[in-house]
Amino acid sequence: MTTGRLLPMLEIAPPPPSAGRDGAAPDDARVAEFRPESRVLPRFYVWTLGCQMNRSDSEEMAGRLLAAGCAEAASMDAADLVVINTCAIREAAEAKVIGRQGELAKLKHANPSMRVVMTGCAVREMDRERLDHRFPAVDLFLRPDQEPELVDRLGLASAQGPVGLLGGSSGATTVVGRTVVGVADHLSGTRASAIEGGAVHRSSAVSAWLPIIYGCDKTCTYCIVPFSRGPERSRPFDQIVDEARSIASHGYREVTLLGQNVNSYGHDLAPEARFGHVRTERWAGRQLDLGSRPDLAELIRAIDGLRTADGSPAISRLRFITSHPWDLSDRLIAAMADCPSVCEALHLPVQSGDDAVLRRMGRQYTIEHYLERLERIREAVPELAISTDVIVGFCGEAEAQFDSTLRLLERVRYDQVFAAAYSERPGTPATHLADDVSSEVKRRRLNQLLALQEPIGLERNQSWLGRDVEVLVDTIVPPRTHEHDDDGDVSSEPRHLDEAQQGSGLVHLSGRSRGNKLVHLTGPAGWLGSLVDVRIQHAGAYALRGAPATHG
Repeated sequence: MTTGRLLPMLEIAPPPPSAGRDGAAPDDARVAEFRPESRVLPRFYVWTLGCQMNRSDSEEMAGRLLAAGCAEAASMDAADLVVINTCAIREAAEAKVIGRQGELAKLKHANPSMRVVMTGCAVREMDRERLDHRFPAVDLFLRPDQEPELVDRLGLASAQGPVGLLGGSSGATTVVGRTVVGVADHLSGTRASAIEGGAVHRSSAVSAWLPIIYGCDKTCTYCIVPFSRGPERSRPFDQIVDEARSIASHGYREVTLLGQNVNSYGHDLAPEARFGHVRTERWAGRQLDLGSRPDLAELIRAIDGLRTADGSPAISRLRFITSHPWDLSDRLIAAMADCPSVCEALHLPVQSGDDAVLRRMGRQYTIEHYLERLERIREAVPELAISTDVIVGFCGEAEAQFDSTLRLLERVRYDQVFAAAYSERPGTPATHLADDVSSEVKRRRLNQLLALQEPIGLERNQSWLGRDVEVLVDTIVPPRTHEHDDDGDVSSEPRHLDEAQQGSGLVHLSGRSRGNKLVHLTGPAGWLGSLVDVRIQHAGAYALRGAPATHG
């Protein structure tokens, strides 16, 4: 089984090491005694697993460490401070961190000054007493809502405190059900301060993450996120638009709005007269009074309307992730259709094709409702690329119910499916259900689903053959060392450069189409960060390959 086809658990390498505070001598020698000694400032390495929100959080933590004067290490074994930003959506993600505890212990033995901090969704208030036992190499645990405290908790704000300060937990908490969880009430303020102070170390110079809502209010019985990140808290409307404007001013071509459920943005904000025209309601799930509050549609229109001094769109491409069917409103569909910057791609998790399984999952919509939303958005946004998440082998899933999921994939014909076998997450409501589908059956169903989806994905990609697509080039790709036959997934990797191409200074490049298709091409390195029209010549199940289009 090819692990690359599973629900992705991203392991993101940090960008190239960055220098910390300038170590040059001050102009006035009298202030030298007040400068921190460089040896007390650790070299840090951030190891990120999981979703795009984790990537955004890591950028903010790295930025704060750089602002404190720390330097970024090239690898974990070269670091004095290791920050692990964990994922707990799948058991394999936590197991990966547990499996590195021995290696971290050896590194700490070799470098006694080394400290390890762990944060992310694996750090939950309800599990705090057990964290030391499960992760013995870790010195400091921070809930996701405590990440802005990293520099202060390590004593680095003034570079006078010891690295590895192990004080008690701080930060606000609330209760979800009967469980004490962190609360994200302060994160809007700390994010705004980080942006104002330049303390966000973005890992790309082309695309930028922009968090708009923290936490999750949904009822999915299998998911730990509400217990690790707390209830939904939306950032103020103007604050988000200001950050988008700042991102544009720094030359970013693409912005992705982030949230665990990004399209529920705004429901927790206070009503305002300027949003009096907003009249909408949820068609599924818990009902809310959404009137006179900004929603994602309003936010998209505001960001799409940003212009440069010459009247050009300030941001070429706008995306958002992840959506929940509860909040895929008609207003949001209309905004996607009306706003030129919004890319023709939507990630809309379905999780199962059977209504009874969806009820046990706490999804609170039916397949009929889900399909009605897809039909409406496909009518409004032609050639929309749709991806989804699916869990196989959830508690009580019968063979006929799994077959319903297969039939759904055949009917919808997703561009991409991220699938995973169900694994019980301690502390979730699903632990009260019997995990009665064997691991062998889960594995067989997962392979069966992937085998069904692969030709569908190939067919969807083949529809682009001979057509021109706009590609935002974001990567220089090292050449591969072997060739594939043309009847394979030829587009998954770039081919060798011939002698003429090498002599012309061309390199392998890749980027994304507006429909979020991975596209490989050959061109000058200077195209990095550019929008290039590419004529698609080859299509595989997972990527496309083409050449620069010639017009005229």
